[in-house]
Amino acid sequence: MRLALLLLLPGLLGAQLITSGPVPKGPNPPVVFLDGYQASCTGSDFASNFFAADKLLQASSIVTLYFDNCSVGGIGPARPTIEAEGIAFGKFLAALKYTDGTPVTQVDVVAHSMGGLIVRSYLAGKQDVTPAAFMPPATPLIRRAIFLGTPHFGTKIAALLGSDVQTAEMSPGSQFLFDLNYWNQGTDDLRGVAALSVAGSGSATGGDSNIPSFDDGVVALTSSSLGYYRSGATRVIPYCHTMNSLLEFLGCPSSVPVLNNINTDPNNLVSQLIVSFLTGTTAWQSVGQAAEANSLLSAKAGAVVELRDQNDAAIPVIGAVAGTAPNTVSLSANLASSIAYNEALSVSKFPLQISPLSGAVQSATLDLTLSATTELPAVFKPGPMISPKGIIPAAGPPPFPYDVAPGAFVSIYGTNLASSNPLTGQTQPYPTQVGDVQVLVNGTAAPIEYAGMGLINIVFPSAAPGLATLTVMNAQGRNTVNVRVAPAVPSIFLLDYAAATAAAVNALTGTVVGSSSPLHASDFVSLYLTGLGATMLQNSLNYAQTQPTITIGGQSVAVLYAGRSPGFAGLDQINAQIPAGVTGAAVPVVVNSGGRLSSTAYIAIR
Repeated sequence: MRLALLLLLPGLLGAQLITSGPVPKGPNPPVVFLDGYQASCTGSDFASNFFAADKLLQASSIVTLYFDNCSVGGIGPARPTIEAEGIAFGKFLAALKYTDGTPVTQVDVVAHSMGGLIVRSYLAGKQDVTPAAFMPPATPLIRRAIFLGTPHFGTKIAALLGSDVQTAEMSPGSQFLFDLNYWNQGTDDLRGVAALSVAGSGSATGGDSNIPSFDDGVVALTSSSLGYYRSGATRVIPYCHTMNSLLEFLGCPSSVPVLNNINTDPNNLVSQLIVSFLTGTTAWQSVGQAAEANSLLSAKAGAVVELRDQNDAAIPVIGAVAGTAPNTVSLSANLASSIAYNEALSVSKFPLQISPLSGAVQSATLDLTLSATTELPAVFKPGPMISPKGIIPAAGPPPFPYDVAPGAFVSIYGTNLASSNPLTGQTQPYPTQVGDVQVLVNGTAAPIEYAGMGLINIVFPSAAPGLATLTVMNAQGRNTVNVRVAPAVPSIFLLDYAAATAAAVNALTGTVVGSSSPLHASDFVSLYLTGLGATMLQNSLNYAQTQPTITIGGQSVAVLYAGRSPGFAGLDQINAQIPAGVTGAAVPVVVNSGGRLSSTAYIAIR
C-alpha cells in the first residue's frame, strides 16, 4: 500500500514527504488525506490530489499521511468496491505506529470526494457483501473528519466518469449509498466523530443539479451537506470540485478555485477551514456560509426513498411523484431498483406517491416531511415502521451518537407498531408479547412494558457491544433496523422536561426532591436513570459492571451505589452524598459512565 508521511525533522520546522516509515509524535494527531475517484491511477499522488496541503499543516506541527485509494486495487473490472476501500483504510489505520513503537490511537482525516465515502464506510464497518452487512470498529481511530465535496447521497456526474463498481456506488439512488445513509436507526451518525463538510457552490450553470450555484460542478449542495448528521456542520464556499477539463462544460472554468487545491495562500478558504477545524479554533465558523444561511440550500432538500412490503422485502420501483397536482415533482429511479430519489425538492411536507415496477403491487402514497439543507433516506412500507433515530433511552432525549445500553429502558417510536392503541397495564415481570406485538433483539424477545401504535417501551435484552438488529413484529408485518449497543448510555429520568428537573429522592426520607423539598449539604440522594449497562449480582443487589461517576454542581462526588433499582427491571439508581458549598434552585447533575455523558439534569439544593 502506498503511504506518504510528512516527517517533522528533529529540531526543525521543515518537513519532507516520504513513502514509508513510522509517525513522529507531535502536539496534534496526524492527519490522513484520502483522495477521490481516480479515472486512471497513473500519476496519481499526494501532490496531484492535495497540492501543498502538507506545507500548510507543517506550520501547525501536524504530521501528514496519505491513503491512496489506487493502492487497494486496479481499475476497470479490477476496481475495488468502496466497501473494500473502507476495510483497507481500517487496516491502514491499525498498522500506524509512532517512532517509539507505540500504536497511533487517534488521527484526523481530510477526504476529498469519494474519499469521504471511504471514511464513512470504515466508520460504519460496511462489509463487501450482499445483502448489506456492517461490522463497525469498536473504537474508531478518527477524532475529526473534514469532507471536501463528498457525494454523501451521490452525484449524477458519476456516470460520466466511467462504468465501474465505484461510479455505480456513487450514483444517486444506489443501494450502497442508501444502506450507508440508513445503517444505524435509519441514519448515519458518523459514530459521533466531530465532522465538517466543505460544500462547493462554484458551478455557474449547476453541472450536477442544473441549478446555478447549487453544486460544485459534480456534487449538489444537498448531497455534500452534513445536515443529516447535525446542523452547523457544513460551510458553503464558491469553489468547484477539482481541476478537470470536464468541469469546463459543467459551469466551472479554470479561473474558479477548487476544493482540493490546498495551499499556504492565506486567502484560500479551504485552507482556512482545515487549519481552524483541526487545531480546535472557532475561526472556521465564519468562513464561507453556513448551510442554514445559504439562500438555495436553506430552501431545498433531497429525498431517497426505498419501497418495501409489509415484511421488509424490497419492491422494485419505476419512480415517484411528490406533491399535489398541478405542483408535482418527479423522483427518478435507477433501473428497476427499489429506490427513488431527487436532490432538490422544495422544503415542505407533502404526499409522495411511489410507483412499483410490477402492476400487481399497488402504489404507496405517504406523507413525507423533509429537512432543509440535506437529503432524507426513508423507507415506505405498510405495517409496522420504526422512525429514523426512533430507538432511544426511555428517559430521553436521544443520545449522540445514537446508541443504547443492555438492560436499559428503551422507547421505540414509529407508526403501526401495534394493531390497537394502547396496550397498557403491564406489570413485572414484563411479558415478551403484548397483544400481537413482539420486539426481537438479535432474535431474542424483549420484555415489553407498553405497546401502542406509535410507541413501544421495552427492557433492552442483554447484548454484547456492537451492532444489533431490532425487529418489531405484529399481525400487520415486521420492520427491522440496526441499532448500536454501547456498554453504557446513561440517561437521567426527568420530572419536568422543560426545566430538566432530575427524578431524585432524599435517600433517607424518601421525599421527592423539588423546589419545596430541596436537598441540603451532606444529605444522601438517590438519582434515577437508565442505561448503566450490564450488572453483576452482589449482596442481593445488581451493581453496574461499568462504575459511573457523577458531578453535582461541577464537583465530583463519591458514588455509594450504582446499579439496578431494587425490584425494577430497566430502572437504574445512583446513591451519592450532596457536597458542601453547592446550592441553588437548579444545580446541574451529570453522570459519566464509560466515557459517555448523560444530558444535564438539575436538582434543588439549599
